[in-house]
Amino acid sequence: MTTQRDYYDVLGVDKNADLKTIKKAFHKLALKYHPDRNKSPDAEERFKEIATAYGILSDTKKRAEYDTRGFSGVENYSYDDLFGGMDLGDIFGGFGADSNLTSSFGGGGLFDHFFHRRPQDRLKGNDLHIRTEVSLEKILHGGEEIIHFYRPIICNVCKGTGAKVGTTPRTCQECHGSGKKVINRKQQQEQGSINFQQITVCPKCLGQGTFIDEPCKSCRGKGQVDKKESIKVKIPMGAEDRMSLRVAQHGLPSTQPGGPPGDLYIQLFTAPDTRFERIGSDLWRNETLHVADAVLGTNIRVPSLENDIEVHVPAGTQPDTVLRLKGKGLPAYNSDILGDLKIRINVHLPEKLSRKEQKLFETLRELEK
Repeated sequence: MTTQRDYYDVLGVDKNADLKTIKKAFHKLALKYHPDRNKSPDAEERFKEIATAYGILSDTKKRAEYDTRGFSGVENYSYDDLFGGMDLGDIFGGFGADSNLTSSFGGGGLFDHFFHRRPQDRLKGNDLHIRTEVSLEKILHGGEEIIHFYRPIICNVCKGTGAKVGTTPRTCQECHGSGKKVINRKQQQEQGSINFQQITVCPKCLGQGTFIDEPCKSCRGKGQVDKKESIKVKIPMGAEDRMSLRVAQHGLPSTQPGGPPGDLYIQLFTAPDTRFERIGSDLWRNETLHVADAVLGTNIRVPSLENDIEVHVPAGTQPDTVLRLKGKGLPAYNSDILGDLKIRINVHLPEKLSRKEQKLFETLRELEK
């Protein structure tokens, strides 16, 4: 299982950063985690993370899709989509990188090794994305969480064919199993005739390429069945909203026999909590005081994620004043820094007054004059 971080955070750039800034940040980090320079155990994973972030943010279209839809907007991009047209030698050469390091970035050699580029990768099934909510206490301390979800798997009865045991799907004679219909046309122009092909979905089999005369009773001809699964994942301390945890080969099955399944991405969200509102690593809470307490000052008890805390409200506190309890929030992800618990003070004005209260307020008004 791996944690998927925001691509801007990976490169350490602002969301409005221009291409030059992104390229410079990539160059600096990639050289830092290059395997010929960095022998730490996590260097390879960091390099892969940095390269993927650059592949997305350096391309205008991919960056726009990521900004709009997050990780789901760029999940289907392959190795070639990200790095196929990228001249890494030019990038590193432009910054005066060592020639040996620069050459290992070019030609795909290092990336082929890191991203395990193989022809059979094309058979991989699609990734599965699910959402889950995590309590503030689990985000504070980190820990294991059991996730329940459904995913389709290959039917064990028909082995994915969709046909009843002992039978096989019948090949469509119209398209010969391709699922496509090819129409050859000739168009006459002044310069001469032009031959071209028009490819459409086969109207007879509707693109399936086969017919199932006797469907499998277990999967009803689909070749897949939904299976309820449970998986235990580790929630990191300070897990951020929209952070994704990747679990390899727990996604959708491949559409081709023998192909590996896709990956499972679990997107984390903070569970609603009646006590607090989470903003980054800070926790916010509203407390309402009576007028007299705001004027004269008072002590109040407020909850935190670990215990109740007595807080002194100074005399003369104004509405919307924020009292800060340092270090009582959440840990920042991958950092020792703790956020704060911030108390926003509201002052309640009485809507109805007794005669005694009204006289006291009238006396107060006269004194203020």
